[in-house]
Amino acid sequence: MQSIAVKIKTLPHFKGLPLPAYQTAAASGLDLPAAVKAEGLLLAAGAYALVPTGLTMELPKGYEAQVRPRSGLAARHGIGVLNSPGTIDADYRGEVQVILINHGKEDLLISRGMRIAQMVIAPVYQADLRVLGDDEELAASDRGSGGFGHTGV
Repeated sequence: MQSIAVKIKTLPHFKGLPLPAYQTAAASGLDLPAAVKAEGLLLAAGAYALVPTGLTMELPKGYEAQVRPRSGLAARHGIGVLNSPGTIDADYRGEVQVILINHGKEDLLISRGMRIAQMVIAPVYQADLRVLGDDEELAASDRGSGGFGHTGV
């Protein structure tokens, strides 16, 4: 498995929390901890909140960080990442924050240090858009313009 260097800087409210970590040897996502106050943050059923991680970072040019939900929180409590996947660009230097949403029927206390999301570092390719002229067409495909549900339920 390949690795890349990512510079991390912790903010004062991160103090005492574990750094993001891969939970298994082949994991693709680092678990992000909640850097909330000691009393935690109550995420009411049906509500969403911006949850701090206490981390800033410098990604190498040509990479992004994707913030994704943790499957355990989704399965057990209905917790997801509202803008999933959230994108952190290589030139962003602010705090990494996670917009959590509670789709569950019960309120959930987000406790300090709770693993709230996972972050995947991925390469980025920027598109070089090429506008076709009026006399040009897109290449034909078997699918054509078939959209939502075109292959059945």
